[in-house]
Amino acid sequence: MNNFYLSPSEITERYVDTGCMKSNLPPLKLLLLGILAGAFIAFASEGSNMAIHTITSAGLAKTLAGALFSTGLMMVVITGAELFTGNTLIIVSCLEGRARWRGLLKNWFFVYTGNFIGAVIVVAFILLSGQFNFSSGMLGGYTIKTAVYKVSLPFAGAFFMGLLGNWLVCMAVWMASAAKDVTGKLLSIFFPIWLFVTSGFEHSIANMYYIPAGILAKSNQAWLDAAISMGVAAKDLEALNWSSFVLKNLIPVTLGNIVGGSIFVGVTYWLSYLYKAKKKA
Repeated sequence: MNNFYLSPSEITERYVDTGCMKSNLPPLKLLLLGILAGAFIAFASEGSNMAIHTITSAGLAKTLAGALFSTGLMMVVITGAELFTGNTLIIVSCLEGRARWRGLLKNWFFVYTGNFIGAVIVVAFILLSGQFNFSSGMLGGYTIKTAVYKVSLPFAGAFFMGLLGNWLVCMAVWMASAAKDVTGKLLSIFFPIWLFVTSGFEHSIANMYYIPAGILAKSNQAWLDAAISMGVAAKDLEALNWSSFVLKNLIPVTLGNIVGGSIFVGVTYWLSYLYKAKKKA
């Protein structure tokens, strides 16, 4: 065994234990740790928007946002908070027979609910703080513009953007579990998340901040005017509502996140390192 990091097969074996533990946590603990993770991702989303809202180059803005957004997952992993997208990897434990599918669904339900509560709490505090008034309301306008873009994605587009996004997010979680020190974990998280955000992929929990923040920001005329000055059309503003948030973004992105994390990371590594060994045994 390497003294500095786990081998690929050792990562897979360790995650069987991790997933088993997560599937057996009590609902209240899952909810509370989910609230924390939702808040951490919301902070990362808010901070990314703050940094890039005056940058006109889309590529440069995404690159900077990705560097900042990785902080959210760092806080989740290092502090032991529970994030729905990362917990799609619990499927490894179910396939290995160490966790029940009922336990996986319980974890997903309470963690997803907690993530939403945590994200919305940060949205409320940001609105109360008046932060969207930065740059003469341009931050509020950019928040609305971001939300409008996300609810305008076609269902298939949102699904595959979610699949690609959580493939990279779960690779960050998977790689971080290989490291035996905090520095290694931080570096393992930073680069895949940087790539994920720079690529413009979708993350259901981050969107629990981005879209509600945009919907609520619409009620402020100054922020609405700022969004219009950024090229947001009136018909697109009308389409930004709670229904479009759920139906046009949250559902397809969540489904994509589940497939990206569970199938392309969890199942793939289980088949590669545990399935054949189990059959031989």
